Amino acid sequence: MQTQNAVYIAQSLDGYIADKNGGIAWLDSIPNPDGDDMGYYAFLNRMDALVMGRITFETVCGFDCEWPYQKPVFVLSNTLNEIPESHQGKAFLVKGTLPEILSQIHQKGYNRLYIDGGKTIQQFLKEDLIDEMIITTFPLLLGGGFALFGELTQPLAFEVQSSQIFLGNLVQTHFVRKKL
Repeated sequence: MQTQNAVYIAQSLDGYIADKNGGIAWLDSIPNPDGDDMGYYAFLNRMDALVMGRITFETVCGFDCEWPYQKPVFVLSNTLNEIPESHQGKAFLVKGTLPEILSQIHQKGYNRLYIDGGKTIQQFLKEDLIDEMIITTFPLLLGGGFALFGELTQPLAFEVQSSQIFLGNLVQTHFVRKKL
């Protein structure tokens, strides 16, 4: 089966996914009275599982709601030794190099992966392991924080698949990796 690693994320106009304190309250800065999901659930339905870093996992665990994922979540961490009891069976700790981790996940039958979290996305991009990115840009300058993109060993080319405006203010662009 074909494997795919995809990103669905929001960023500020200056490229940050969280503010200087790791906060994401700015994601609520644009009113969304009808609860438009901007294609998130359609994207999630195409994925088999999620891969996220520890910081993103801990952020999601801190949300004041039920666990938001029906699919397995694989958590990359060098510091966690186990998943909290409250999330066992929902989230699974994985360690190793990215190719080793992907091999483990693929062997379990999960081939279309939603990659989430700044450092995790940066690691996947650094190893040219992202096939698709859907990025929603907020018209807001945070002036610092946690960057979506980091240094690469080589440039990576992407093609714009589509671009849409949501809620009259948010620009969502769908990029697909262009292999040279």
